[in-house]
Amino acid sequence: MTNESGNTLLALLTGAAIGAGIGILYAPDKGTKTRKRIKKKAMETSDELSSRISLAKEELTKTAEAKKIDFDQKLEETISNMSYKADDIISALEKKLADLKVKNAQLQK
Repeated sequence: MTNESGNTLLALLTGAAIGAGIGILYAPDKGTKTRKRIKKKAMETSDELSSRISLAKEELTKTAEAKKIDFDQKLEETISNMSYKADDIISALEKKLADLKVKNAQLQK
């Protein structure tokens, strides 16, 4: 869930809760009925919000797991490439050392 869609969801839920609260308060019911309706709406909103938070958490977990797998793969590729380059460098240094030994032997004669 992106930050923008999270803000939109929060604004929508807040607006719905405020609208429902105002509608219930101006309804021509007795106080006990009004309080019961407010409590019912609050519980419904709480349940819906809990459900949406749970879904957002699941999506975030899935995204984090996918990113971790991608990171691990890229790390393995990088380490593998570095290993090959290290082998190339070692081979080049060994060749250079052999050349220097040949030149040194020629100079010793």
